[in-house]
This record gives sequence, C-alpha cells and structure tokens, in this order.
Amino acid sequence: MFEGAPLQEHYDVGRGPLGQLAMTTEVENFPGFPSGDMTAYLDDSIDSELRQYMAPHMKHGVSGPELMELMRQQAKNFGTRVVGDDIVEVDFDVRPFRLKTREGETVEAHSVIIATGARANYLGLPSEAMYKNRGVSACAVCDGALPRFRDKPCIVVGGGDSAVEEADYMAKFASKVYLVHRREELRASKIMAERAEKNPKIEFVWNSVVEEVLGDDDNGVSGARIKNVVDDSSKVYEASGFFLGIGHTPNTDFLEGKLEMTDKKYLKWTVPFRTNTSVEGVFAAGDVADDYYRQAVTAAGTGCMSALDAERYLAAQGHH
Repeated sequence: MFEGAPLQEHYDVGRGPLGQLAMTTEVENFPGFPSGDMTAYLDDSIDSELRQYMAPHMKHGVSGPELMELMRQQAKNFGTRVVGDDIVEVDFDVRPFRLKTREGETVEAHSVIIATGARANYLGLPSEAMYKNRGVSACAVCDGALPRFRDKPCIVVGGGDSAVEEADYMAKFASKVYLVHRREELRASKIMAERAEKNPKIEFVWNSVVEEVLGDDDNGVSGARIKNVVDDSSKVYEASGFFLGIGHTPNTDFLEGKLEMTDKKYLKWTVPFRTNTSVEGVFAAGDVADDYYRQAVTAAGTGCMSALDAERYLAAQGHH
C-alpha cells in the first residue's frame, strides 16, 4: 500500500499520508466510536513507536488521526506492507500494470485500487491555515455538530450548491449563519437558493470576500474581516466557525489520460454498484470517485467494495 510521502508540500494542500481525516480533530459520525475515554485502547492497539508521537487523547471519542492510525495498524496486522512514497506515473496499457514511484522504483501489479481521495479547496489566507481544525473547516457535515459551533454565529464562504448545503446544515446548530459570496446572486441551483433565502437563520453577505480569519491561540476562530468588493469597505463579523464551501479537488493529476474522469476530474465508476474504472483490473474507492457523499464511512464502504472487486477480478484471471 502506497500511502504517500510525508512531505510538507502535501500537508500544505491537505493531501498528506492517511488523508484528510488525519488533519481533522473530533470524529463524531463514524460507527463504533461513541464519546468516551479510549486511552487504554489506543495504547494497546497502536504500535508504541507510533503511539508516542501522537497527540494526547482528548477523551471525547476518536479523533481523525487516531481513527486513521487504528485503520493503518489494522491493515498492517493482516500483512499489509505500507510504503511512504508517492505513485507519480502509471502505465495501464501493459499487463501486469507498471507504477513508478517518486523515488524512482517501478512496481508491477495485476490489479490496482486507487484511493487517493480529494482535497478541500481553501482561500489560501495565512490566517485561514493558522486556524484549521480550530474553527476553520471545509466540511460542515463532519464538524458542524461540535460543541464549539452550537448556538453561536458562524460564517460559510461560497455561492454554489456546496456552500448553500453547508449553510443550511449549519443553521441547525448555529445561532446565525453568514453566507459570504463575492457576487450578488448565488450560483446554486434554484431550489437550493430558495431554501437558503427562506431560512431565517441565514444572512447573505453579498459582493464580499474574506480578508482575514480572526481568532486567538486559546479559543481558535472568533470571526472574520469581510471586504465589500463594490465600495471597498470592511466589516468584522463575529463567529465561532469558518466553513469553506468552495469545492474539492480530487487527487488524480497523475492519472490524467490514463483513466476516464468526470468534468471535475473525479474517476468514473463504469459499472453500476461496482468500483470498476475504465480500465479492467483498476478500481477506485472513496472520495477520488465520490463528489457527492464525501464521508469517512462511505469511503470506508467503497474501500471494502473495491477490495472485493479486485479479489474477484484476480480470481477470475487465475491469480491467487
């Protein structure tokens, strides 16, 4: 299993080893991990060499890094060899397939599962990066129910369906949702836009962009300074959360021209209810092929599906 190289350039754009969950704090929507003290379980389950470098357990259920380390350890327990390197080039025109790593190694395989995920798009502000996982999030469904956001105002940035969905979801928990959009009308579908307009908790901040995310080391995000692009005026909005709804980018650059993709560069599943791609023997799992659900549990589900699909393909080819 090639999990990617632990390079700072990968972490900077949200595509480090173990995926986006490894850069998330609390995970409250993954089955089997209710709130509780898991210290003893983590100490016993994860290799001590890795455990010593992990952040202290917060005793509120599982965190993203903890969940991913548990999954990684489980895979290793079944004999998986984990390689900390990137696949940078593939040749799916030959059998067995050939994959080239960043370090220059060539690997051959009779079947390949691609699970490189998708990274959330951010504005690129230094202040935004400073408060990631401390009030700044790109997934309201993942983080919106956390105590820090309940009954407090929050900010959502964007104007498409993703942003409106984020705003609508956050309205269930926040006292008010400021939806910031650089234009004077939404790009979202008509039905989504009408839903937001009718929600009394959602306030639109039109023709505006974010200049800076505000906060402090003790409490994280406290608000944002928003600039009106028409009159250049700026205003500070108080908020405990800052959510990005400006889309995701699938990690498929190295597959350009090798597999069939959607117009958004997600891999296409070519067989209904299966994880097959456009090349026989190559399968896709998780957010690299899913631009709709994008949840840990759905990614894990398609991971299982792709493993079964690959196993059955290999058996049919006479590979054991």
